[in-house]
Amino acid sequence: MYLDAKAEELRKILAGYKTMLIRGAAGRKMPYGRVNQNDALFLLENDGSGLIRVRAEVNFVLNSDKMDQEQSAKLIADYEDQLQLTEVQRKRWSGKRYLVLIGLTDIEQVAPFGIDKSQYGNMDDWLLVGDIQTVRI
Repeated sequence: MYLDAKAEELRKILAGYKTMLIRGAAGRKMPYGRVNQNDALFLLENDGSGLIRVRAEVNFVLNSDKMDQEQSAKLIADYEDQLQLTEVQRKRWSGKRYLVLIGLTDIEQVAPFGIDKSQYGNMDDWLLVGDIQTVRI
């Protein structure tokens, strides 16, 4: 999963005050319904390095029902302490009809490594991988 480098999401996660990630869209787009409690997430920044630097466990998932702009803004506000969003991020996610909130635990830095994305035609900020070792380079 890619993190926003400009918003310093990785730094906030490692510092321990950002404990939740958010994704959203007008429809039920990845990772809606595809991430579960106890899944492992591998995190990298969208800084062009392509290196995974952190592993975390999922301890909470909320897949919202269809919402209007007011409802999505309220949901974001309800979890602001864990999300630690910038104003730009808040504007980006508020108003999305479907949101996915993902709580993190057991956050650990790992020796940086790249992944082979050649089998993923539709590049997004979220790639579903059964076993990280199958794509690790």
